[in-house]
Amino acid sequence: MHWADVAAKALSHKGTKHIVSTGITPSGEFHIGHLREILTGDMIARAARNAGLDVEFVFIVDTADPLRKVYDFLGPEYEQFIGHQLGSIPAPDHEGNPDWQRFEEEGWTYGDHFLKPFLEALEQIGVRPRIIDNLESYTSGRFDQLAKIACDRADEIREAIERISGRELSEDWFPWSPLDSKGSLDGVQVTGYEYPHVHWLDSHGVSGSSDLRKGEGKLPWRIDWPAKWGWIGVTCEPFGKDHGAAGGSYATGREIVKLLGHEPPHPLTYEWISLKGQGAMSSSAGNTIGPIEALELVPPEILRLLVAKSKPNKAIEFDTGMSLVNLADEFERMAARNYEVELSDESLSRRQRVQIEDAAGAMRMAVVEEGKTAEATAVTFRHLALLAQTKQSDEEVWASLRTAGAIEEPTQSLVDRLKRMRSWIASKHFPLEMKISILEEPNQTALMELNDEQRQVLRALPAALAACAWDEQSIGGAIPQAAKDLQLSPKFGYRAAYSALLGKERGPRLAPILAEMNQETIVQLLHECVAALE
Repeated sequence: MHWADVAAKALSHKGTKHIVSTGITPSGEFHIGHLREILTGDMIARAARNAGLDVEFVFIVDTADPLRKVYDFLGPEYEQFIGHQLGSIPAPDHEGNPDWQRFEEEGWTYGDHFLKPFLEALEQIGVRPRIIDNLESYTSGRFDQLAKIACDRADEIREAIERISGRELSEDWFPWSPLDSKGSLDGVQVTGYEYPHVHWLDSHGVSGSSDLRKGEGKLPWRIDWPAKWGWIGVTCEPFGKDHGAAGGSYATGREIVKLLGHEPPHPLTYEWISLKGQGAMSSSAGNTIGPIEALELVPPEILRLLVAKSKPNKAIEFDTGMSLVNLADEFERMAARNYEVELSDESLSRRQRVQIEDAAGAMRMAVVEEGKTAEATAVTFRHLALLAQTKQSDEEVWASLRTAGAIEEPTQSLVDRLKRMRSWIASKHFPLEMKISILEEPNQTALMELNDEQRQVLRALPAALAACAWDEQSIGGAIPQAAKDLQLSPKFGYRAAYSALLGKERGPRLAPILAEMNQETIVQLLHECVAALE
């Protein structure tokens, strides 16, 4: 069974109606790492629906969380907002300064600024959860009764946190963080409590009262999380390995939610997605690749497959270079398989059957529209990248694929893929090893580095390529044959061809590239290179 189906089966033993939840604090730009959490939740919800369960998927935006520091992408004016809730302060403008005009005219907040592009990416990737704004939930009274229980049972909650986490809370700790006289959660001392008011003294010497019913503050994280499980009715939630560690927030939350009168959700701990060579992604540190940016390069089903094919407890290393090319080509291979036929083979070993079932489940979860079947385009990413670099227009690309018998007419999926491919090639992310740049005129420096034997082969190449049939196989044979005819090593043929046509010693496979180019243009360039040596 696919890992999402395993989770769905576990839920089926606990009832037929479920709420799967994920949540993120919008402190900075959302990144591909965030997709692991929300896609994990989405895939569990899909699998549960496939199993006949009544499931809702919710996404909690933690706008009640405070701005913790002035991040590198923010201007110094944000110093005044440290400790203020993300849903109550202005969004940054393009220079990183507070956009007061938009905040006052439209109510456009810091949280909105980072959430909107992520929601646009989710729509493209087929994830459509119910959005829950945490700050609005506080101010509308959703947390009122649970906050009351937490404050009434403060000593029991303190004991649970200290016992499970192994750390000692401060003497003035209280299970409610009031907003101070300037709207900050920082530096506020609780001086008393009689429901619905928590009395406080702030760092400015001002005293006041926080009304639980109006959400004039918030619960600390280790209580806020289980309180959300309670009032929303969450029955399953995936979360990162930090929360799932021994003594972590899930361990304390599991006990606190019972003190609040509810049951803990079914957990699923996932590993991080890291950027190749850079470690775990971080919005606040700027170590990210955004989902919108990634979706400009590859179709959404490729990003879904990234998460779907890896068990949650397995770390994922992501990069926008060759790993993404390999993943896209893997999608094509997997989409072309007939899993029903493969599974009907009675001679399969248990291991083989599990592998096929996992692949079939991953493809079921990779498709953007739930219930649809993934379709192969019959064109690998590598070949499409080659065509996109050697053909000026889209119609030339389609003509080449028709001639090769790969397509009759381009599907909308293939049209979309070519558009993204051209964006990828034009971006900083396209892998250098796939970059094709046929010279328009001889590169004198590259030619001067050829030795006498390589120059001999270069002089023979124009005639050899002019005489061969202009297809990949013939070109691939003509280049080394030109060297063999001179009793020289075939590698001299490739060295001479790369220097003359690409201006470097080596590069991507030359024959398929040249087969997509104009024969007369290539032969003429070779003649010019020979003349440059004379």
